Amino acid sequence: MKPNRTSDPAARPRPAAARPRPATAAAAGGAPIDGKFLGGVLVKAALLFVALNLLFALFYPMGLLGRISFYNVLFPGRQRLPFGENPAQSYNLSLYNLDAMFASLSLNAAPKAPDEYRILVIGDSSVWGTLLRPPETLSGQLNAAGLTCGGRPARVFNLGYPTLSVTKDLMILQEALQRYQPDRILWLVTLESLPRELQLGSPLLANNAARASNLIRTYKLALAEGSDPALVVPSFWDRTLVGARRPLADLIRLQLYGTQWGATGIDQVYLAQYDPAQRDLSSDVSFHGRPGPTLDPASLSLDVLTAGVKLSGAVPVTFVNEPILISAGKNSSLRYNFYYPRWAYDQYRTQLADVAQSSAWHYLDLWDAVDQKEFTNSAIHLTPAGEKLFAGKVAQSLAGVCQ
Repeated sequence: MKPNRTSDPAARPRPAAARPRPATAAAAGGAPIDGKFLGGVLVKAALLFVALNLLFALFYPMGLLGRISFYNVLFPGRQRLPFGENPAQSYNLSLYNLDAMFASLSLNAAPKAPDEYRILVIGDSSVWGTLLRPPETLSGQLNAAGLTCGGRPARVFNLGYPTLSVTKDLMILQEALQRYQPDRILWLVTLESLPRELQLGSPLLANNAARASNLIRTYKLALAEGSDPALVVPSFWDRTLVGARRPLADLIRLQLYGTQWGATGIDQVYLAQYDPAQRDLSSDVSFHGRPGPTLDPASLSLDVLTAGVKLSGAVPVTFVNEPILISAGKNSSLRYNFYYPRWAYDQYRTQLADVAQSSAWHYLDLWDAVDQKEFTNSAIHLTPAGEKLFAGKVAQSLAGVCQ
């Protein structure tokens, strides 16, 4: 006998109310979407975002953030200040946060040893070491020479930074004196770093307007404070989280490149081939629009060097007129190199020597200490061999005065 299909409960049709229905927020146990609630959340989030930006702009803690560094903790400190135009290959970058730059240095790792005679070297790209590895720079060569001062081993640290401006050097000097207890400052200068109209052109100086203005006011420097468009004063918008996203990103990138720097020791692109410095020169003998034949001492920022001596106080300063390429090529009777007509450079040397003598500075004029064949891509950049020769002359002079 066939079973009665209608008597099988599983086979009976379900009541319409028991059939599956589309899920709704209420069926799932939730509340219906409340437009007013969602709008309130969005408004509160927007207000919080605005408040955070206002607080950041008010306190602008870029200096504090810059001091937070993984250098000397997770990876080794750098041997020179960060600077780079091709970060992907140099594992380095240019940024303008001085606190972050100093925090990345090996010099920042530990307090000064009791028996250490500490020498800080400041200046332009020739000091920083364009195309040179850290041991090949002036600082590296001086350390390799085993210099001693008053029976103490000398340790020499590179605080040079590319761009030509003695006012930029003064700003770096001010920061270094506050941090690192030097026993001597070695300050390399050249004529191109002294014209008044070029002083505020260094991006590092221009983007640290508060520090630059303080130096100008304190030492009454004859610079166009407030009127030079190169001096960048951050606007309120620039000081917000949104406006400061680029410098904040640079802080992070500097830390990220530390891993690659620590693994390779590479901090710039070391070109196997480069355009050599000019030996055949122009017949134009003007110097920054000055036709000559007289170089007005007031056109040079020699007062910045005087300010550096005052700033250093009891710490002695040695000034070095750094070597330049002396060409023997076309028009070399009119110009020494791409930078300098002979009349301007010769008068600069006389003026600097006179100021050094009248001020009782320790001064070395090593302008012609290196043969022209030992220059690389600039009239002030040396080969490793040229740097070694130069360092030997500096070390010989320092040995007689650093007691």
